[in-house]
Amino acid sequence: MFPDSNAPDQHGSCREPGCCKAPASSVAESVQDALRGHVREGYSRIAATGSWSALQADPEGSCRAGGGCCGPATFTPDQLAAAIGYTQAELAIAPDGANMGLSCGNPTALASLRAGETVLDLGAGGGFDCFIAGAKVGATGRVIGVDMTAAMLSKARANIAGYARQTGHSNVEFRLGEIENLPVADASVDVVISNCVLNLSPDKPRVWREIARVLRKGGRVAVSDLALLKPLPESVRADLEALVGCIAGAVLVDETQAQAAASGLSDIRLTSKPQYIDAMTSWEDPLYQKIVAALPAGSRPSDYITSLDIEAVKR
Repeated sequence: MFPDSNAPDQHGSCREPGCCKAPASSVAESVQDALRGHVREGYSRIAATGSWSALQADPEGSCRAGGGCCGPATFTPDQLAAAIGYTQAELAIAPDGANMGLSCGNPTALASLRAGETVLDLGAGGGFDCFIAGAKVGATGRVIGVDMTAAMLSKARANIAGYARQTGHSNVEFRLGEIENLPVADASVDVVISNCVLNLSPDKPRVWREIARVLRKGGRVAVSDLALLKPLPESVRADLEALVGCIAGAVLVDETQAQAAASGLSDIRLTSKPQYIDAMTSWEDPLYQKIVAALPAGSRPSDYITSLDIEAVKR
């Protein structure tokens, strides 16, 4: 019997070029790393310009930076925040530049934060929700913001001084890290919040396991994110611009519930808010207008996408 010419020899090498294929796990990790790279690049550009909605076309018609969002939006970050439930008092706490119009809900309100609690914000960006949370948990509380984008982290850390002047607190810190590998100790957090970030992860089940790991017994989750009511057309899902905008990476509502439950969390409550999507479309946000153009005739983005409040407890 002749030996298989494509089998590894006794030293583990292949006789013919290209015969050894990378394990499926290695391929999956490479794809995940590539997606993270695209997201990191997009959000680095957003950090440089100050907001997603601030991105406009230059005189030559090309985008100055980030997100692929050519053309002006018709709302400011503060207008968006007010429309989705942030109070004027909350907006006043956040230093200038912390709010970049990247929210799809108000997780700090959803969490009903209490004085003295330790809060972890996944995908902290410029620190907007961290600073609002810091004021709510007070001097005896603590807020940790995690972000994988160095430019966002630098922006958030630069905002700490303004927050301290405004509140008198020194209870907010920011750490560089991926939400799939949180730089946070086991059972050390009372509340995990996140705002329109989980969809950016290429490994959402792992994110939910990390959330469960860092929560103390009795700890709770308050996440605002985007979810799908039904699958998006491939023309939208394949668009990296939509991925950076948290759309192409969205999963079905039922999948979100299953992932949270599989991590060991309980008392899971999901509240759909399609009115957020309708507002973004009505405001002629460039990304949502592009999605409209890619959908079947007569369809609206809110037929497919919803803003989702996710609450859960670690028992």
